Amino acid sequence: MGYFIEVEPNVNLYVEDVNPGSCKTIVFIHGWPANHRMFEYQFDQLPAMGYRCIGIDLRGFGNSDKPWGGYDYDQSADDIRCVVEALGLENFVLGGHSTGGGIVIRYMARHNGYGVAKLALFAAAAPSLIQRPYFPHGLRKEDVDKIIQDTLDDRPKMLRGFGEMFFFQHVTQPFSDWFFQLGLQAAGWSTAAVANSWLDEERLFSDLGTICVPTLILHGIHDKVCLFPLAIAQHEGIRNSKLVPFKYSGHGLFYDQRDKFNKELVQFVEE
Repeated sequence: MGYFIEVEPNVNLYVEDVNPGSCKTIVFIHGWPANHRMFEYQFDQLPAMGYRCIGIDLRGFGNSDKPWGGYDYDQSADDIRCVVEALGLENFVLGGHSTGGGIVIRYMARHNGYGVAKLALFAAAAPSLIQRPYFPHGLRKEDVDKIIQDTLDDRPKMLRGFGEMFFFQHVTQPFSDWFFQLGLQAAGWSTAAVANSWLDEERLFSDLGTICVPTLILHGIHDKVCLFPLAIAQHEGIRNSKLVPFKYSGHGLFYDQRDKFNKELVQFVEE
């Protein structure tokens, strides 16, 4: 079941709601530059196990509206709050991948974890995607600057290159083409704007300390986008968190080791 929810005047987000009759709800926030469809191999399995799976296309991505502005972490967290209120969600599990992981962390801090019973971070881009004087574990700033410039110069080429570093396990050419299309569904300006937000976002360091719900951290040790030390920093910064390394995964652990991913997530929900 898919529908649109207005988050501000003339801005509507697309929401996919599978198995809405279930009382066990997991909300998935996708990473850059894809959309909720990146979780296809979770939505194929988890509803059959009794879970309600909700996927939100962030503004600028997938089927959601693509306004010129509003691509910072605060606005994204506020957009999620609008969806949560519109659907009347309570006691749900909130999960986010990559940039989506940073956004759900901001949601927990900015909205005091409204409605969230448990948090799940999948290869999260937190506490900082880029290296800083006090945090040497991210990507180099110049590498992110290049991603932004390449997005503006030749976005399809940038997306193809990004897809090639996304997974650790072999993916078929048809799968690669499918994943490539997810990125093309975004707007160029939103793709660049979100990437630009990585450079100035530093409050995630303090946001980690505000999280008080049980938190699951899933992270591939071969991740070339959000390097594994980020997961260690998340684990150290979040009370009552559990870190599960994925030995045979890169950034796309939701597909690289999809059976393990689903098993770990279900086990966490049921604990």
